[in-house]
Amino acid sequence: MYDRDDDYQEVAYRRFPKAPVERRVGAFLIDFIGVWLLSSMATGNVILRLLVFIVAWFGVRVLVVEKNQGQSIGTWCLDLKVIDLRYRKVPTLVDLARREAIVGFGAFLATIGLDINFLNPLSMLLLLMPLTIDCCIGLADDRLSQAFHDRFANTIIIQTKRGFSLDLRLKKLYYQGRRYLRSKQKLDD
Repeated sequence: MYDRDDDYQEVAYRRFPKAPVERRVGAFLIDFIGVWLLSSMATGNVILRLLVFIVAWFGVRVLVVEKNQGQSIGTWCLDLKVIDLRYRKVPTLVDLARREAIVGFGAFLATIGLDINFLNPLSMLLLLMPLTIDCCIGLADDRLSQAFHDRFANTIIIQTKRGFSLDLRLKKLYYQGRRYLRSKQKLDD
């Protein structure tokens, strides 16, 4: 049985369109790869790389989100937005920082694991595990699709009409390319 806070969260969530998992993953990957490439340029010890990663991660996933109506670069590209579940608006800077500290820690460990790559597969898998567990919690939540970092900061990811719709544009180009190749093949036959 739900307590009063759960009932409030359910009513608050019904007003917003649920974000598809593939869009959430795509938005995260856009931000993650950008920050990973930037931090990988910082050669040297792990501490310097960690500092560059932290500054870039918090810049992209906290400051940009706070200034850009709840959207990072990745979420803007895929028409998503992070909102505070209680107040139905962009989370405060503190809530965003708490949220992104958890997922950023997992993302930094993932960068180390991906840099190790297949030289030491067990270490790579262990370093990818915190991020994987965090995201699997969101997959298991049918009601709100909140990952652990979302639950901790009481945020959700929703769809919005504000953005670039990168995935839809890529699908359109793909189908246009297929149609062109099929018509070309029919002409050749």
